[in-house]
Amino acid sequence: MRQRLQKGPLHNHIIERFDNMPQQLQHAARHVLEHPQEVALVSMRELSRNAGVQPSTMTRLAKFLGFAGYDEFRGEHADVIRVSSDGFAARALQRGKGESNGEKFAARMLESLSAQVARLCESDTLQRLAKIADRLGQARKIYVLGLRSCHSVAWNFHYVMTLLGEKTVHLDGPAGTSGDALIRAGDEDVLLAISVNPYSLYTLELAEAAREKGVHILAITDSEVSPLVTIAEHAVFFSTDSQTFFHTLTPALAVSEVLCGLLANQNRTTALKELRRADRHLSAMNTYSTSIPKRRI
Repeated sequence: MRQRLQKGPLHNHIIERFDNMPQQLQHAARHVLEHPQEVALVSMRELSRNAGVQPSTMTRLAKFLGFAGYDEFRGEHADVIRVSSDGFAARALQRGKGESNGEKFAARMLESLSAQVARLCESDTLQRLAKIADRLGQARKIYVLGLRSCHSVAWNFHYVMTLLGEKTVHLDGPAGTSGDALIRAGDEDVLLAISVNPYSLYTLELAEAAREKGVHILAITDSEVSPLVTIAEHAVFFSTDSQTFFHTLTPALAVSEVLCGLLANQNRTTALKELRRADRHLSAMNTYSTSIPKRRI
């Protein structure tokens, strides 16, 4: 059974106070927002270690939010322990305890990814996807921006969209010219920006530059306290939690593919026409093969 992603009891309160927090408190608060179960299930020391902060920072966060101390803060999270012992949250809490069997570890990773993709089916996320797709469909041009690890997500969206026409512009210019493509951008256009913590500074700078030109910002990001949210007209969120030391972008790629599908479905006749044109071109270019080619001497 698919586990529902639970929000902690202080979710909205933390988001309201987030911008006024010192940086270290923001690190702690972000982890609490994304892992409310941990507050109730693990010690303050382990929670602090998972968040990458000192234990005293958790106490300071509790007091910043109006609690007498950490114990009172932790007590508020008792209700979020509503997951079965074999659910995703319980498995995630076992990270770092070691797994000598490679097949079991691979299975655990894939189960985790499956749960994260399944969470995208929650009603709130589906509504956000529909709103973003509608806004993308209305735009004259779609500027697509994703740097560093998020480059693959941006490129996937742009590549699929090129098969449907010439509406997207990938902000990925050589020699530092990525922003040049925004020269003619205006209020009829949108920028689809993808970024996760730690957020690429250049992504944020380009997104703000586009907004100042009147471009409407849409975001695919990892948290309601992502800096992109402050300037985005619409945003959709995904989890980057991983069973390993690096974050995952599998849910983000799923979001990208869903948006492409929704856009193609808005005008199926035009989409099929463009896809047939792409097929003819790729065939004429002898792009693909079904067998290993003979070596040319």
